[in-house]
Amino acid sequence: MFRSAAGLAALLACAVPSTARAQACCAGGSAVTPGRLELHEQALVGIQTRTASVFGSYDVDGRYIGAAPSTSEYDFEQDIFGAVRVLRRGQLAVLVPLQETERATLPDGSHVGGGIGDINLSARYDFLTAGESRLVPGIAILAGVTFPTGTPAETSTAPLAVDATGIGALQGNVAIALEQTFGPWFVNATGIVAQRAPRFGETLGTQTTLLAAGAYTFPNDVALALAVSYEFEPNAKDNRGNAVPFSSTRQTTVTWTLLYPVTDEWRLVVGLFANPPLSSTASNQLAAAGLILTIIRSWS
Repeated sequence: MFRSAAGLAALLACAVPSTARAQACCAGGSAVTPGRLELHEQALVGIQTRTASVFGSYDVDGRYIGAAPSTSEYDFEQDIFGAVRVLRRGQLAVLVPLQETERATLPDGSHVGGGIGDINLSARYDFLTAGESRLVPGIAILAGVTFPTGTPAETSTAPLAVDATGIGALQGNVAIALEQTFGPWFVNATGIVAQRAPRFGETLGTQTTLLAAGAYTFPNDVALALAVSYEFEPNAKDNRGNAVPFSSTRQTTVTWTLLYPVTDEWRLVVGLFANPPLSSTASNQLAAAGLILTIIRSWS
């Protein structure tokens, strides 16, 4: 998911009693969600690259299984995104993903494919910003729509479906985010609910994602963040409304990120993410780990 005024107005909107609180409100939030505007910014553009290696999977009962020595998968993604401020507390954003996969099995060999993924449009409105009140956390509402511009696995024409880049259904989502600062600390709790339109004779279950994150901002505005997300959805339903057995999914992801402000306009975010190779932390999903690199240019 991606997330006024300039100068003194931005500081007043943050309503912060100290420099450390202002830093945590802005840099900490950007470390957790790099595509959101900081309080003083009017627009931004960026590119995020992700590289992941699949090292296992979780069966329908949540049991972790390591990948067989004869198989491998490497996933690559480049997300081009932008955000613009509308109203003093509102933001609009767009994200265009490009995805590539290298997958190898025996006896099929190694294959590479990819293409454009599912494009997302989103909006965010902050009713109260983090640090604006000592007692009440910042409250934001988010909404978005994801268009089925990618290639779903069901229509893939490449060997091992390496050109699959989307889910093949229009998706709408809503979310609420609660945020607060405690000196140089920034904490975030977000809940996201996503509903997908029917696809290929079935409708995927309503997907729910819970995210908890914390960030620490240093005096030089460098921020370090840790986020844990848990995503789950029930069984899909066929076109008669009957549950599709064993189609439910769960996934846990842990992400470390470091935000470095190169200049007032440019910032760099680097990160590591992984799905814990532990049984019961996921089901019907792959287990992967990888690197994230994000470069952002903003305008105040």
